Amino acid sequence: MKTILYATDYSKNSIGALKYAFALSTQLNFRLVITHAFDFPTMFGMEGLDQPFPHTEENTFKLHRTKLEEFCQQHLDDKWKTPNVRLEPVKSESILHGIISKAEEWHAAMIIVGIKGGGKLREIVVGSTTKKLIEKAPCPILAIPADTAHTTIKTIVYATDFEEEDIHAIKKLSEMAEQLDAHIKVVHVVTKKEYAGDLQMEFFKDMLRDRVDYPKIEFELVFSDEIYDSLRKYLGDVNADLIVMLEREKQGLLKKWFHQDLVKKMESYGGVPLMSYNEHNHQTLYFKVD
Repeated sequence: MKTILYATDYSKNSIGALKYAFALSTQLNFRLVITHAFDFPTMFGMEGLDQPFPHTEENTFKLHRTKLEEFCQQHLDDKWKTPNVRLEPVKSESILHGIISKAEEWHAAMIIVGIKGGGKLREIVVGSTTKKLIEKAPCPILAIPADTAHTTIKTIVYATDFEEEDIHAIKKLSEMAEQLDAHIKVVHVVTKKEYAGDLQMEFFKDMLRDRVDYPKIEFELVFSDEIYDSLRKYLGDVNADLIVMLEREKQGLLKKWFHQDLVKKMESYGGVPLMSYNEHNHQTLYFKVD
């Protein structure tokens, strides 16, 4: 069975993501592993202790599992009490490393996290744990705004830059879309500097159709120099349930589109969940692994 990993810090920002993760795992018939990364606190200021007190580790794991149980019970009632839901706190000095280790342990198809309400994607774009997860995780990151209510995913927008890596990512995305019977809308925002945007799109469509046979994929160019405003409007026009981007180490869409000025604008963004692939993991996803 394939796995979704949901990581929580017990904050209000993570409640919507918990509900979203549970609903999506149910739709996909995936296992849901719910985790919280923690470290042992320093006791009595004794930072030089080489060994924990007897049973400290065992008791701490029990404490955090109980806390996960209470969190799930409070926000999912008894629905979480199924064999497909696992509660697994993880000890780590680094939240990032703790989440990644758990994702690797379960060969997770994706990691779901919550972000601040009001669509404040500053948490994704600049220096947060979520941004580091996007860069380092072995699978895609699905970031859920706190005020997002889960709906069935029927319209997925993939923002492309016409790179070959986009084709690999869309191929993997189509495997999930097929399970959800969702449409994928591949969109590129064309600026005045891109004179050959239409030719690039046709070339990209031909390459994609050679490698991806999912029939519910559409393509669209949006002509505008206001990339942020045009993309936001497009998401509303098509009633997008999910936006997907591929992050590259040197010149990804998150870096190219969401530069400093756009980050400020994105703080008024309207709360569509964002899935981010990374070029180092998009060819090693686990949707086809049983």
